[in-house]
Amino acid sequence: MKEVRYFYVPDAQHTDLLPDDEAQHALRVLRLSEGDEIVLIDGEGSFHDAVITHADKRQCRYRITDSHFAGKFWKGSIHLAMAPTKNIDRTEWVAEKATEIGFDSLTFLRCQFSERTQIKPERIERILISAMKQSKKALKPQLHDMTDFRSFIQSATETHKYICHCYDDNLPLLRDVLPPCADALVMIGPEGDFSIDEVRLAEAAGFQSVSLGAARLRTETAALVAVHLMNLANTK
Repeated sequence: MKEVRYFYVPDAQHTDLLPDDEAQHALRVLRLSEGDEIVLIDGEGSFHDAVITHADKRQCRYRITDSHFAGKFWKGSIHLAMAPTKNIDRTEWVAEKATEIGFDSLTFLRCQFSERTQIKPERIERILISAMKQSKKALKPQLHDMTDFRSFIQSATETHKYICHCYDDNLPLLRDVLPPCADALVMIGPEGDFSIDEVRLAEAAGFQSVSLGAARLRTETAALVAVHLMNLANTK
């Protein structure tokens, strides 16, 4: 069976040219040529079957033969807000794996105990795109600007908002309070957890304190568990 090749092309129906990075991958890495069939992902929920009409050292043109809207396989909206880890590889791993599982939005937080206060959004964006193509999803997660904790909790608009922390052993489990098919946001703190003041501020802003279980998890593990739980709650 011939392998299907996927390429990310925003506004795929309004152009006939692969973006430069995708064209170089198609031509130099995959050695595709005129007449080869490919699938375009627009990141907005649609797949487009296409055939290459022209290929040279610099450009790759295509013609769309069929299109269909795939959307996503979960209802509602899944938003992860997390403090990036000191080791950026662990943060990038979360972005990749959360995309493979399926979620809608990613925000990085600057918290009181954060050990990393800057990220390279262009690199995270590339990881989101790569994981979207690898997992054959039509929707690209939205990457938001890195945001200070206080500003973020005041601007969050989701119906169901949660903050995970380890200050109370008797918190309800996230899995038990997530409603099905809802717009949900979960915040995950840095390696040193949120400060107690941040927890109180979040609760005052309408966030519910929750636990991910008895085990103490690393930031990146907690973030992925939260995404998975939200995805399971929202799966059609």
